[in-house]
Amino acid sequence: MCPLQSRESITLKASRLSDRELLLPVTGNRGMEMSMSSGKIIAVVIGFVLSLGIAHAAGKPNVVFILADDLGYGDLSHAGGRAATPHCDRLAREGMRFTDAHTTSSVCTPTRYGILTGRYNWRSTLKKGVLWGLSEPLVSPARLTTPRFLQQNGYHTGVVGKWHLGLKWQMLPNGEKRQAKTGPTKGDGWQIDYGKKVGGGPLAIGFDESFIIPASLDMFPYVYLKNDKPPAWATVTKAFHRPGPCAEDFEAVHCLRDFAREANAFIDARAKERDKPFFLYLPLTSPHTPIVPSKRWQGKSSLGKYGDFLMETDWVVGEVLRALDRHRLAKDTVVIFTADNGCSPAAKIPALVAKGHKPNGDWRGHKADIFEGGHRTPFLVRWPGRVKAGSSSGQTICTADLFATVADLIGKNAATPANAAEDSFSFLPALLGQAANDKARPFTIHHSINGSFAIRRGKWKLALCPGSGGWSTPKPAAARKNKSLPLVQLYDLEADPAEQNNLQAKRPELVRDLVATLAKAIKNGRTTPGPIQSNEGHPDTFSQKLLTAHPTLAQ
Repeated sequence: MCPLQSRESITLKASRLSDRELLLPVTGNRGMEMSMSSGKIIAVVIGFVLSLGIAHAAGKPNVVFILADDLGYGDLSHAGGRAATPHCDRLAREGMRFTDAHTTSSVCTPTRYGILTGRYNWRSTLKKGVLWGLSEPLVSPARLTTPRFLQQNGYHTGVVGKWHLGLKWQMLPNGEKRQAKTGPTKGDGWQIDYGKKVGGGPLAIGFDESFIIPASLDMFPYVYLKNDKPPAWATVTKAFHRPGPCAEDFEAVHCLRDFAREANAFIDARAKERDKPFFLYLPLTSPHTPIVPSKRWQGKSSLGKYGDFLMETDWVVGEVLRALDRHRLAKDTVVIFTADNGCSPAAKIPALVAKGHKPNGDWRGHKADIFEGGHRTPFLVRWPGRVKAGSSSGQTICTADLFATVADLIGKNAATPANAAEDSFSFLPALLGQAANDKARPFTIHHSINGSFAIRRGKWKLALCPGSGGWSTPKPAAARKNKSLPLVQLYDLEADPAEQNNLQAKRPELVRDLVATLAKAIKNGRTTPGPIQSNEGHPDTFSQKLLTAHPTLAQ
């Protein structure tokens, strides 16, 4: 077989042919001979070459990972939601819906860490809570990440959206702090030199290009960063909940529009290089607070602003799908949609439920909690021709599984170093409709905002705290004082999906077994097969009473 020639060389040769040579006989459907003009011949040749590029890239499909912010299990209309989400519904209709999918944590930053590293966040320096807009980078540049791994295997990588993993801001000299151009100077961040690139950002950990905001949309500074540098200085004070430095033209209501535009531009550019696959990580800012649907979407749902914001979030998904369709990339692209944790109480959940909308489905709890509503989220995967349309899977998966799955997708699982993706398991066999194998995760570890743990194995879930570990009742402080609440909670999720019947007293041997499994997972520095790895400190968030009852959890 002759080696493939470049698209440019073949086109050039075609353009040099004489008109006589280009009048080639072509047989039509009814045996009629036709002549083709030089322009048509060149178009055919170019089309043929493009198809070769697509065939080449087919071995390494593009990957688009869309991450909504604070969107619950029941928020999408195909899952019973009362706001129309036709584009996410399309993903479910044309792909696979996972019904037992979980985030690594019930809050933002830790889940994002797990997605990009394939490692539980509590192995890092972040043992509980989230980062802020001025926090230091959480992901070490020395750690192999999902984008870096794909980059090393021929992918062009990009991120558009909410970062929330810390940045190394450059400061003004001599401790200088600027004042707001107009109005009051509030919040922190006025000492930042917005004319310089940040360190430890997307470009430092494997992304070729980026367009991000630093953290949540209610955390200053309120600026965009393009390829690790703010295009504009934060010169005024604005408040999207917390007042702080903001670029003059930055408005929270415009973020989804801007992210959609940048995601489209990324896909448009990559479509011109079809022989090089791409990875697009698209972490949105919605429907997290501030709940600010743009004018076009206001009043579109029957649920008020939250429902309108859901619809606008879904619109961004539609813009991505349209871009893929426009460039005929759908069959060569794996699209994944999920969320970073469950719906937040800031959405006024009781009022939504009164209107027939259950943001977290029938699961107990919400964002920040160790209960299922905190970390069980929508998870949709579309890959036309490979993933069966309209299918579903009850296999337990986790957002940390992205690393191993894409490595499996390109046949490079064995190339993953021992000190990377320590908690990532491939769900590719489930996507392809294959029987479960040793790639499936044996158990899953959950984490709440205050650092409380739970471990899930099969139908059993053990929460190592007496309450929610988060924001729902019983809240941690009250739960610790309530002597009637046991130290741990054991639930049979098949018989008791609402987590109402604590079986810890009836199954003490199972409690001990699950505690031992968790303790081993912590000490080994990994849950995947391989040599023992180091954690960045012990996740020292267990109560003294719990450590006394289960000393294997101690350092």
